[in-house]
Amino acid sequence: MAVPSPRNIPPAVRQLAAEIAEAQPMRRGSVSERMVKCSKPGCPCADDPKARHGPYFSFTQAVGGKTRSRFLTVEQAAVVQQQIEAGRKFRGRVDALWEACEEWADRQLETDAASAAEARKGGSPPVSKRKSLGKSRSS
Repeated sequence: MAVPSPRNIPPAVRQLAAEIAEAQPMRRGSVSERMVKCSKPGCPCADDPKARHGPYFSFTQAVGGKTRSRFLTVEQAAVVQQQIEAGRKFRGRVDALWEACEEWADRQLETDAASAAEARKGGSPPVSKRKSLGKSRSS
């Protein structure tokens, strides 16, 4: 089977591939915001949830089968959240490209099947089976 030339690539596939090719910072994981109680005696955070310390932001992701977390500043949390969203969008575009390529592949199979059916319609007459030259046994 021949490799498709650029002019044979369906427009939807070409568009999705172009979107994916636009590199940008992205990552997997999640950002969480926490308000925490300290352990200082007499601190109001122990009794009043509104007096808790924070907010503290952390970025969590799986690396090599282990969970890794790190604290972020407010500014870093905003940037990391944008990177996570970019990663989700990228995965969505990859899935859409995969589906578009599968549809393209299905159309190619349908075209190949139609060509094969046309090839079978014409052609040489069927070859008859050779009959035995020997005499049949009868009792």
